[in-house]
Amino acid sequence: MKTKDDFLNGQILLIDKPLEWSSFQAVNALKWAIRKKFDLKKIKIGHAGTLDPLATGLLIICTGKFTKKIPELQGQVKEYTGTFTLGATTPSYDLETEVDQSYPTEHITEELIQATTEQFLGEIEQVPPIFSALKKDGKRMYELAREGKKVEVKPRTIQILEFEITKINLPKIDFRVVCSKGTYIRSLAHDFGRALQSGAHLSALRRTKIGDFNVCNAVSPITFKENLMSK
Repeated sequence: MKTKDDFLNGQILLIDKPLEWSSFQAVNALKWAIRKKFDLKKIKIGHAGTLDPLATGLLIICTGKFTKKIPELQGQVKEYTGTFTLGATTPSYDLETEVDQSYPTEHITEELIQATTEQFLGEIEQVPPIFSALKKDGKRMYELAREGKKVEVKPRTIQILEFEITKINLPKIDFRVVCSKGTYIRSLAHDFGRALQSGAHLSALRRTKIGDFNVCNAVSPITFKENLMSK
């Protein structure tokens, strides 16, 4: 059983973030539970890499002195699984916004899908989505996007180490991707659709690994809270 000093000296906690929770909400749920359990006025706590509310999966949360490890953990290679929906695009590149354009998919074959993944392996240039938490002129880009302002986003170099199509059931295709820090899977969905001359958006996403940490060893924020309070 973890003690107050354990959390203050530093813990790496593996959380399986539920759908529609923000990463901030998950951190706050743990912070509240730890403070309440040990009657602490404050404790340092933070996560090593945001997950969008519409994504689930591995969130690494560091407490106490281990918050210093966050930059190092953020730099680790990540693995994701999920689903692209072909034949339609959205402004946010995922389900946060409505479909803005539809495209034909009749020309898409399994061979074309498999061959297209090859274009995305290795070092590639990627433009982050306008609907992202990156800052431009001191404001989050998604705030500017929601205000309808035009935002110029510069491409960045990222690395796709593995890109595997695990299931094809058109218009949906399931995938597994292993990638570097700074990769946006929403942008990958958008660019993949464009490469197929059909358009696509991300309709499901789960982060399964960060470095050597696996979501199999993670618990939901609610389970963490229940386990902590029951001891």
